[in-house]
Amino acid sequence: MAKLVQSPILEESFALIDQEFGTHSLTPTEYAVVRRVIHSTADFEFKDLVCFAGGAIDAALQHLSRRGPIIVDVTMVRQGVVGMVERTFQNPLLTAVTVGDPAAAGRTRTETGLVRYVEEYPNALVVVGNAPTALMALCDRIESGQVRPAVVIGAPVGFVAVEDSKRRLAQASVPQIRVEGRKGGSAVAAAILNALLVLAWEQQP
Repeated sequence: MAKLVQSPILEESFALIDQEFGTHSLTPTEYAVVRRVIHSTADFEFKDLVCFAGGAIDAALQHLSRRGPIIVDVTMVRQGVVGMVERTFQNPLLTAVTVGDPAAAGRTRTETGLVRYVEEYPNALVVVGNAPTALMALCDRIESGQVRPAVVIGAPVGFVAVEDSKRRLAQASVPQIRVEGRKGGSAVAAAILNALLVLAWEQQP
């Protein structure tokens, strides 16, 4: 498959990141993911924060190229990836929470929506860039065997429950790309998924 056309500014930014990145032990595909995160954040600390486990990249490329569904936690993640989804495989793109969605008793609105979608699509690729409570609820269902996501991208940001949710994900037996510590966010989660979409598209025969 032909290489996706990227903007000249993006290509120049990637070249500058390549010059500054330094030595590392990432595979070429892992590097492509981390480089896109750094491009989105201008933060080289992510070279040590993004973790890959369970054959996550291969699992993601297979799922995306088969046009498997993608569940994202918030609209900001959706806005960050919808253009690339439309340029590549046009996967079903489901957003856990939108304006006006109600919350179930004892749950946040995002957690409520994410649980609803993962129960409907238990093998989806799931992206969490904002809500640690949603990631916790997802981990509960993975551990109980109710759902088996193709891949989980876990990148919530902040202080309350964020690191705990990532530790829970680290213990889950599911392919995952995880951002350690307090950092993350919608832009980071979107960058990870966009990098995977590009890789999947360009690795097609």
